[in-house]
Amino acid sequence: MHDQAVLDKIVQALADYLKRDADSIQPSYHLRDDLGLDSMAVIELLYKIEETFNLQIPDQDLAGLTTVGTVANYVERRLAPPKQASTTKTNPTKGKKKK
Repeated sequence: MHDQAVLDKIVQALADYLKRDADSIQPSYHLRDDLGLDSMAVIELLYKIEETFNLQIPDQDLAGLTTVGTVANYVERRLAPPKQASTTKTNPTKGKKKK
C-alpha cells in the first residue's frame, strides 16, 4: 500500500516531465519500458524527487528503482521515522519448565 501523498507527488513529477496526464501513469509502470525514460531521464527524475522530498538517493539504490511503485515505496521508507528499539527486555527462561 502506498502513501497516496507520496505517490501523487511522484506521479505528478513524472507527468510534468513527460508532458502527459498524471491519471495515465500507474504505480506498476516501469520507468524505462512503459514510460520510455532513458538512463539520463531516470537520473533527472530522481534528482527532482530528491528535491521534492528533501532526501538523497545513494547511487547504489538506483538500480532497484525500476517502477513508479518501487520509487514510491523507497521514498516512503526513507521518509519514515526510524523505528525505536524495544525497551522491554525478554526473559530467555520464560516459558521453560524447571526440572
